[in-house]
Amino acid sequence: MYSESDLQAAVDAKILTPEAAAAFRGHVASLRAAPGADEESFRLITGFNDIFVSIAAVILLVAVAWIGESIHSALAGAFVASSAWLLAEYFTRRRRMALPSIILVLAFAGGVFATMAGFLVEHGEAIFGSSPGETVGALLVGTIAAVTAGATWLHWKRFMVPITVAAGTAALAATAIALILSLTGVPDHNPTLVMALVLVAGLGVFALAMWWDKSDRARQTRRSDVAFWLHLLAAPMIAHPIFHLLGVTQGDNIGSGAAVMVVAIYVLFGLIALAIDRRALLVSALAYVLFALTQLFNQFGAVELNVALTAFVIGSALLLLSAFWQNARRAVVALLPANVAGQLPAAA
Repeated sequence: MYSESDLQAAVDAKILTPEAAAAFRGHVASLRAAPGADEESFRLITGFNDIFVSIAAVILLVAVAWIGESIHSALAGAFVASSAWLLAEYFTRRRRMALPSIILVLAFAGGVFATMAGFLVEHGEAIFGSSPGETVGALLVGTIAAVTAGATWLHWKRFMVPITVAAGTAALAATAIALILSLTGVPDHNPTLVMALVLVAGLGVFALAMWWDKSDRARQTRRSDVAFWLHLLAAPMIAHPIFHLLGVTQGDNIGSGAAVMVVAIYVLFGLIALAIDRRALLVSALAYVLFALTQLFNQFGAVELNVALTAFVIGSALLLLSAFWQNARRAVVALLPANVAGQLPAAA
């Protein structure tokens, strides 16, 4: 029921000594027969009251958005953002409720984005001095995303909710992509270019997540929670463009060569996940490897059971990997250079 951030907060408040907190972590790890870092835990729900408050907050935010929309399109987002901030003053800053805090952060960021979108889309021609086009449209998106990133930074400084860094980073990535599209003049509906830019941005987010992870290798502070959400953001930004370039996202049948390539990339993702002790890449790429294996079984004649065989193979492999995660980690980390392995969580 208590997260690493809660324990660290207790240490900071001098309620627990660092030695007592370390002893408690060791005791829990010994009971679970796995080191604390391996759990990749993050605080989401501490009780049913989190769900109750979250439902009530969503209802209220929908209501204020509806009222704002009836007045002006920009006011819907403004009402949501301001309401989310005010609610966070109590439920985040004072009560430290996890799930409501996550919802309120996302609502605040979405509200700021919607406010800017409602205003700039309506007045963009007067501001930018030209009729809306692909270049101006990309510049509009970049401007909206940049303001959203700034607002999330202010939210982070006030409330320090770990997911806020990921939300702000996503806004910054969108800003960079939109500005590149507007400066180059390349049509923003060019899927190959957009996917390439998303992949580069995803690698940048992954590097940022590793920087946060490196600062807390034992995963005992809020920095590890921040890294968790950044990895969760980076994973689809890396996986989706790669598989898009292989034609997996087109929805049509793919050849056996492409299917084997998808499986090979998934294995590579698994090795990276083991090395860094994060599972986000495996989860984000799961749908693609399921599709690829289904195509492989189909081409080898197992038409009626292709879905069942795919689910059996992938489900069994992931369960075995989870059961022997630390054993596999030790083998992977042992193959890495010492200077690289020294920056990763210890492999028990």
